Amino acid sequence: MIFLKIFNSAALVQDDQGQEQVVLGKGVGFGLKKGDKIDESKIERRFIANSHQDEVNQVKEINASTIDLTNKVIEMVEPLLNVKFNDFQYLALADHIDFALSRIEDNIDISAANTRWEVKNLFPKEYKISEKVIALINKEVKVNLPVSESIFMTYHFVNAASDNDQVQETVEITELISGIIDIIQYQYQMTLDTESFNYSRFITHLRVLLVRLLRNKHHKSGKLDGSLLGFMKIKYNHAYDTAERIATYLHSKKGWTLNSDDKFYLVLHIWRVTSRQEK
Repeated sequence: MIFLKIFNSAALVQDDQGQEQVVLGKGVGFGLKKGDKIDESKIERRFIANSHQDEVNQVKEINASTIDLTNKVIEMVEPLLNVKFNDFQYLALADHIDFALSRIEDNIDISAANTRWEVKNLFPKEYKISEKVIALINKEVKVNLPVSESIFMTYHFVNAASDNDQVQETVEITELISGIIDIIQYQYQMTLDTESFNYSRFITHLRVLLVRLLRNKHHKSGKLDGSLLGFMKIKYNHAYDTAERIATYLHSKKGWTLNSDDKFYLVLHIWRVTSRQEK
């Protein structure tokens, strides 16, 4: 693999088959001239031009200092979340950081006040980590990023831990979960304990359910006995009625129809989260 050109934050190289790639890595193109051999052990991420031209163009535009900063952020975040950012999650985060820093220079703040409570309570672990990341960026670059950035950063961290969800998909799911929580709290006239184990399990269940519905996927395993839902309706009537309201909400918002299995597990989780708020 030979070196062709250095960009702000990456190097354009050509592999043995003549295919161009943009590669990232500490010092990957430093001091090289066109035609020199690349030290492939320095390559940490790569984007193949023919397959991902948009991503290649995006990498070229990101400042070198932002790439270094993104590497520091990911070194902090990956062990805390026990995740591994893939190349495109890495690029999305780097692009976001680069844009956030440019907005600071232009005094532009994209307000997220209307979603801050929801994100902080739906994804408390990721939110706390995002606050640490904002502090790191502020220290490294000597800026003062607005609080709203912690919301947007949280989406990226949820995305990295969620089987390649897209960030926009995560935003949409967050809004739907917030609506579901509002329905439950109104129906039960109570504030759910966001620190409880059952709340955490419920949010996880909702994310899985909504991702499946959003991607129009269906269970391939055997269905539950239909009589079980009838049993739940009798035994957990309040939770069942609440689940029906949630089903109506999702249908009105997205046109989705919950099947009997979806409702069964929803009733079970609603009952747990409202009656067993244990730590």
